[in-house]
Amino acid sequence: MVTQERRTLDASIVDAFAQTIRGQVIQPSDEAYDRARTVRNGLIDRRPAAIVRCRGTGDVASAVRFAAEHALTLSVRGGAHNVAGTAVNDDGLVIDLSDMRAVHVDPERGTALVQGGATWGDVDRETPCPYPVGWCRPPAWAA
Repeated sequence: MVTQERRTLDASIVDAFAQTIRGQVIQPSDEAYDRARTVRNGLIDRRPAAIVRCRGTGDVASAVRFAAEHALTLSVRGGAHNVAGTAVNDDGLVIDLSDMRAVHVDPERGTALVQGGATWGDVDRETPCPYPVGWCRPPAWAA
């Protein structure tokens, strides 16, 4: 069996980054890590170097820059419902949008602005009539 050395980020670099965003940065040493890295497909067991639980678009932009500056693989997680498991990666950075669930409907234009962590349930609550999008409510927009 071949074992691969896990890539780790220097904690001081991650801590400095965490001070620049409103959201939370979760590292493997954090108690919340195992729950934060889990997706709904039990066959997927990936371990990112860090998870950024974003609270707004500024956090998302900062996380993308951080990943680029440190040559990290980047995944985006909406509601953790991605069956292929691409919402999480090994040794990279996961941008977790699950706290970004706002839905703003403009009935005059017939449009909705939906954040990446919003589920169909969030959309249903904000829209005047059901959208013909299928039967499965839990997935998020950026699943």
